[in-house]
Amino acid sequence: MMPTIAIGADHAGFEYKEILKKWLEKNAYKIKDFGAYSTESADYPDFAHPVAEAVEKKEFDLGLLLCGSANGVAITANKHQGIRAAICWNEELAALARQHNNANVLCIPARYVSAEEAENILDRFLHSNFEGGRHEKRVNKISC
Repeated sequence: MMPTIAIGADHAGFEYKEILKKWLEKNAYKIKDFGAYSTESADYPDFAHPVAEAVEKKEFDLGLLLCGSANGVAITANKHQGIRAAICWNEELAALARQHNNANVLCIPARYVSAEEAENILDRFLHSNFEGGRHEKRVNKISC
């Protein structure tokens, strides 16, 4: 079964959010867009909190957040218990975030990757699975 995806971005991530939304829809993923809905200046917590909350409440399996550096959305999302948001700027990091850290929110720095790279990062994140084992013990120590 395909994972469901909550997606959000601020103004700096808006264009890539729209590109990745089309990619997700084309590949038959169920998504919900939590905004922003334009390139007009917007505050990243206004989108990161609802995405993280939707994943935290298990309304969606995974989250995708974008902003200029990905730092703001990652910091915000990680304030939520049970959220493991990872900043990934290449495919290997996306795979490791899932395999070793059981990341459930992917944060992409829109100003530092191309649109094609963003698609590849998302694809790798979605097609990687948590390995458990020695990593599970570590992941279980993350939440306060």
